[in-house]
Amino acid sequence: MRVTSSAPWRPEVAPPGSAGTALPGQAMGEVGALPGDLAIWVFIFAELAVFALLFAAFSFARAAHPASFADGQRALARGLGLAETLVLLSSGYGVARASRSMARGRARACAGWLLGALMLGCGFAALKGFELDADLHRGMSLSGSLFDMFYLSLSFFHLMHVLMGLLILAVVAWKAFAGRYAPGQHSGVETAGSYWHMVDLLWLVLFFLLYVSHPYR
Repeated sequence: MRVTSSAPWRPEVAPPGSAGTALPGQAMGEVGALPGDLAIWVFIFAELAVFALLFAAFSFARAAHPASFADGQRALARGLGLAETLVLLSSGYGVARASRSMARGRARACAGWLLGALMLGCGFAALKGFELDADLHRGMSLSGSLFDMFYLSLSFFHLMHVLMGLLILAVVAWKAFAGRYAPGQHSGVETAGSYWHMVDLLWLVLFFLLYVSHPYR
């Protein structure tokens, strides 16, 4: 004899965020997508390629002139470089928290984190400007040693990216305070965050190459 269940059939519902479903404010097919606008990622990858070539040129030059690069590195203020690193990484943390706050619908918290990140970014720019001014006053120049040329070129090039990032953060922070973003509609915050994290990453490589890594003799 065949026994059938009298319980009504219910369709299976996949948990939120699993394959085939989308979280609130997240469109289908966007799971795992790059944060922010596609255009900023094209720019980021282009800039990373340029910096990669500069880093490679620095490494080859250092291998060919280890004594000159070692002398130049010893003249740098390593403690100031470490302070700059901590300030910039703290700013990057603030940007990450801002994006997370906006994703949870906390617009005011997002704006506050962005403002803090902006202030820390300005602090990094001020510290780096003070360091470069001191370096120039003690005789460092683009026409000096090979290390001086690379150090000043890489530092100024990165600082230009920092200043552009500060402008982006200022605009995004203003929009956050004005209520222009909402959960699922805050690509501007993610775009700014993606760019700022690129600035963080590039500085970490620069700090290692210029202040920490020693050339082989």
